[in-house]
Amino acid sequence: MRRYATISVPAEVKEILEKAKGSEEWGDFLLKLFYEVKRLRGEQAFRELAESLSEDELNSIATSSKEFRERFFLR
Repeated sequence: MRRYATISVPAEVKEILEKAKGSEEWGDFLLKLFYEVKRLRGEQAFRELAESLSEDELNSIATSSKEFRERFFLR
């Protein structure tokens, strides 16, 4: 049996979230929001890292990664 918890939020926040979730269950809606934010933050971090590296550094990383995959095997 699932356990449930109550989360207190300002009424205005709940109204906005209720409109966004529509008929979706709260748990599914909040998990979907969480995973979307996590994905977007990862993409943003990757873009920022890629922008901070030079073309030579990016090529070196790509080459090292390719060499690792070619030589990697489980024993």
